[in-house]
Amino acid sequence: MLLQGKTVIVSGVGAGLGHQVAATVVRDGGNAVLGARTEANLAKCAAGIDPAGARTAYRATDITDETQCEALAALATERFGRIDAVVHVAAWDSCFGGLEDADFATWLQVVDVNLLGTLRMTRACLPALKERGGSVVIIGTQSSVAAPSQVRQAAYAASKGALTSAMYSLARELGPYRIRVNTVLPGWMWGPPVEAYVRFTAHTEGVAESEVLGRLTERMALPELATDGDVAEAAAFLSSDRARAITGQSLLVNAGELMR
Repeated sequence: MLLQGKTVIVSGVGAGLGHQVAATVVRDGGNAVLGARTEANLAKCAAGIDPAGARTAYRATDITDETQCEALAALATERFGRIDAVVHVAAWDSCFGGLEDADFATWLQVVDVNLLGTLRMTRACLPALKERGGSVVIIGTQSSVAAPSQVRQAAYAASKGALTSAMYSLARELGPYRIRVNTVLPGWMWGPPVEAYVRFTAHTEGVAESEVLGRLTERMALPELATDGDVAEAAAFLSSDRARAITGQSLLVNAGELMR
């Protein structure tokens, strides 16, 4: 199995991508240590993917709090004796708008979560990762390299773009410890947020949901959107030993909407 015996921390576990990443870790033989701000979401996810509780652990974690990040890393080592990978899903993605209507106080909070929060969580895992090497997988966004025409998320895109830039530096800094650092860049990704967007847009415009979905898929090389599960599969691969020579890379998972 791809992650047999590995312990993977997953931040930002809710109903969407974080849940799918955690489920993929357990399916592929790994131990999943779950973090998010809402403990009820963590408990629900753990019960769903690992009813016996043998290969999951969780702790309520706000990645803007360094102490809480350290506590989540400590939970992984206390429960499973190691950390082999950390997959960063936690993000603030609900800040909409562009420059002219920007509230920079809110932008600072977005940066604190998306950029600095990811770096805090990574640093908390470093002592354990250094023991045998491992993987850091950052979930970014296609919006950081190509702005979507349907919505404006300038703060989100900018914070994730900064995080991708930081990834290159981390790959150099941590490489001597055999710690790999990569970014997965999803485009439109079928899961709870995009499902809600399609429903809302269809209701607002008085059109069928299939019409809204068609607008998204018509730009794809493949005839359907990538899913949360597809992005989780990419994160699992990059967390595994099969990606042992891959670091400092950004992987678009977007059904071919943007090719680079």
